[in-house]
Amino acid sequence: MTVIADSSVLNYLILIDAVAILPQLFGVILVPDAVLAELQRTGTPSKVAAWVSGRPEWVRIQKPRATGPDPQLERLGAGEREAITLAMMYFPDVLLLLDEIKGRQEAERRHIRFTGTLGILDKAAVAGLIDLPSTIDRLLETTFYVTPNLLKQILDDDARRKKPSPSKG
Repeated sequence: MTVIADSSVLNYLILIDAVAILPQLFGVILVPDAVLAELQRTGTPSKVAAWVSGRPEWVRIQKPRATGPDPQLERLGAGEREAITLAMMYFPDVLLLLDEIKGRQEAERRHIRFTGTLGILDKAAVAGLIDLPSTIDRLLETTFYVTPNLLKQILDDDARRKKPSPSKG
């Protein structure tokens, strides 16, 4: 499966020192040029800019093939546009990593599988790569937004997974 990342997921995982879970979960991650540009623009946290300038080898930059005008994609930011266009090149065996609601809606409309920062963290917790509650605490110290109900659901699911199952006797 090909995995393509948008800027928000990379940004938040870098900020909370959890970006190393990506190659552990998915191997190589493709990143379009526009996503790289978004991660280097003025105002980017220095930690993110430093990561981009020395990005690891598991991050591969790939340009999406040029397509004709697509009004649905024009309403998205450049990073989301290129990430979705690139995902269409690998469809159906692709997973798109993105958080923005408009981008997720467009991915869903095109039947592209996607997950966001919380989905990645949950998957990493299931794999035993992170402690989910403490990682989410760090995430909530950033500008990341999650509804209280979704946050409760994710943490409750994690607590249930950790709970020892009753022994059969």
